[in-house]
Amino acid sequence: MCQLRRVSMSTPAALDRFFEITARGSTVSREIRGGFVTFFTMAYIVVLNPLILAGGADAKGAHLPIAALAAGTALVAGVMTILMGVVARFPLALASGLGVNALVAYEIAPQMTWADAMGLVVIEGLLIGLLVLTGLRTAVFKAVPTQLKTAIGVGIGLFLMIIGLVDSGFVRRVPDASGTTVPVELGLGGKLLTWPTLVFAIGLLLTLVLFVRKVKGAILIGILGTTVLAIIVEAVAHPGDWSLNVPKMPEKVVSTPDLSLLGHFNVLGSWQHAGWLVVLMFIFTLLVADFFDTMGTMVAVGQEGEMLDGEGMPPRTREILLVDSIAAAAGGAASVSSNTSYVESASGVGEGARTGVANLVTGGLFLLAMFLTPLVQVVPFEAASTALVVVGFLMMTAVRQIDWTDYTIAVPAFLTVTLMPFTYSISNGIGAGIVSYVVLKAATGKAREIHPILYGVAVLFVLYFARGPLESWVL
Repeated sequence: MCQLRRVSMSTPAALDRFFEITARGSTVSREIRGGFVTFFTMAYIVVLNPLILAGGADAKGAHLPIAALAAGTALVAGVMTILMGVVARFPLALASGLGVNALVAYEIAPQMTWADAMGLVVIEGLLIGLLVLTGLRTAVFKAVPTQLKTAIGVGIGLFLMIIGLVDSGFVRRVPDASGTTVPVELGLGGKLLTWPTLVFAIGLLLTLVLFVRKVKGAILIGILGTTVLAIIVEAVAHPGDWSLNVPKMPEKVVSTPDLSLLGHFNVLGSWQHAGWLVVLMFIFTLLVADFFDTMGTMVAVGQEGEMLDGEGMPPRTREILLVDSIAAAAGGAASVSSNTSYVESASGVGEGARTGVANLVTGGLFLLAMFLTPLVQVVPFEAASTALVVVGFLMMTAVRQIDWTDYTIAVPAFLTVTLMPFTYSISNGIGAGIVSYVVLKAATGKAREIHPILYGVAVLFVLYFARGPLESWVL
């Protein structure tokens, strides 16, 4: 009896020491709030990933079942997010990667079977894991100049903002048939004509007011408050043009998860169906996207929480990268595409999360989402996107740390910051920054300032950017 009491009394202190809650200036309540916010800003993936993957067909014309994709997406995201929290103790959540899932669905799968395509994702994850274990992935990360890492964080902040604005419908792509040269516009025809967009605008203003007034849980309150407003608007006005989730109470709350796709992958089949050259090009594309997206994401999240060291490195970098590589392979093994670190984690950090405890909350909610998918669908993009815009602002403030008088770093930083949102890709921004940095330093007689590893990375990015012409030439 005494022994049990002694263990229970020591548990909070042990938890604090293990996750370094107090050492990082956080509290359990802040971690819980941050975990909830991260989940709400990422929960859309449980709905969106199945729609993307099920929209593609393999070489045999087969489609993956949406219900099984939804359950698998939530399962892998939950397990990998918790693993990141326990092993790396860093508030970085994981789920099926957008962009990579489209690549798998519309480029890779049509040339083989679904099992073969997911087998390539497993191979890619194992290769990244090998690069982590050999120290190469960490070495590449260290080779990137600190100010360029800062620019990566700023660029991701703008990327988050544009994601939030586009997902909410506040900013829309102008139809090609319009004849205008303007690529995007405010709402529809330059006007906020829809109820969902108005809900987002009101929710964003509410969140900003709460944030500026330093209300605890401002971002989480903003998401929940906007969701309530969205439910009311849907019930009264029936707008019907929400971005993804329709904010209305579902007929049922609990559903039984379909896990039939787990283990449905084939590591060697792709080589026989598509040929070794095609397979290598696909693996290279997947590898570059995952490799550098995660590097940029963990810098951005660490920068937002002021957790980077003097070299711009987050704590337990090796563990973060290792779990991320395991997640990539796990996503393929579960047939839900490569899982990767989510930049939306910065929203939870903006709410106060600093440790892996937030991941336990986010991961637990993803596991619950396997059974509560109908309830997860109540929160629309228009509500969750408010957090992305606010956090985008917070991350943008780090731009003052860049020396804009030194053009050899300012120009690469500028390209990194701007190309991320404008090309909708973290990897593209990082690649443009590294290539231009190497070229400008060498051209101005400062080649000695370039880390030797960056030359190799720059060459890889040149190949990555030129893969279109290369594929048409060699295939």
